[in-house]
Amino acid sequence: MQFDMPKPKLIKLPFAIPRAMENTPLIFQNRALLLLNKRDDTKNPGDHYKQSMYLYCLDLATGEEVARFGAGHSFVSGCVNGDEMNVFASEGTNHNWFQDIYRFWSRDLTNWQCALAVARDGNEHLLNTSVCRDDRGFVMAYESNQPISFCFKFARSADLARWEKIAGLIFTGVNHEYSACPVIRYFAPYYYVIYLHVTVPGQRGYVSCLARSMDLAAWELSPFNPVLECDQGEGLNNSDVDLFEYQGRTYLFYATGDQSTWGAVRVALFDAPLRDFFAAYFPPGVSGIHCSARQA
Repeated sequence: MQFDMPKPKLIKLPFAIPRAMENTPLIFQNRALLLLNKRDDTKNPGDHYKQSMYLYCLDLATGEEVARFGAGHSFVSGCVNGDEMNVFASEGTNHNWFQDIYRFWSRDLTNWQCALAVARDGNEHLLNTSVCRDDRGFVMAYESNQPISFCFKFARSADLARWEKIAGLIFTGVNHEYSACPVIRYFAPYYYVIYLHVTVPGQRGYVSCLARSMDLAAWELSPFNPVLECDQGEGLNNSDVDLFEYQGRTYLFYATGDQSTWGAVRVALFDAPLRDFFAAYFPPGVSGIHCSARQA
């Protein structure tokens, strides 16, 4: 789509967190933290793949690791509910990829509890998740390999503990296509999702795109897509976006790499609050491409 309007300005900051991919930045008890996970995909499949996985948390002010937990889990995401840290991750296996989604929660980052959050259907595999608060409680976008690799589905919860899947809604983009690793946020009346799209002509590598919806069913894609695409030194990948607002500015944490042997997390800055970031990608009077998540 071509129109005479400048694209919102994102500044990619000149640093990286090495050997990292899935992540969530957040504010917990007045500290800026970053949730991450370790996973050695060179061991997949193999007898030691699951034991290569764990979740951890960095203090963004000091760079120090302040928590390590969730052995055998990966594809981390998180959200804060008052004084409680909530973390979601998929349970790994040695020979059957990833399974159900579990919730970990703690008030001190030392003592963690764990329980099943979302179970897979049949032989599907569940991977990335993202959770945000809305007017009805909490909503989760979670990645699945069915009916296509990859897509994402939705679930609701009133308390972050008990989740109910939203039947009949599966986001598969415009053409029933690869739509991976979603991050979801809500600013009434819109839900916003940034998700990964495979390379298309004219774009550099795996790119991250933005869509919005008022009901999780009917979606509009930003006319400024992609939000992120590879620059020099970033391999072929700008994926696994998560983001937060810090001191009035928006920071997008995203993964670079080659989707196989190496990856690093970098950060892009939008010099305005999070609500303004999303609004900037949907300028008044300009309509994006529309698609539906409703399944026949």
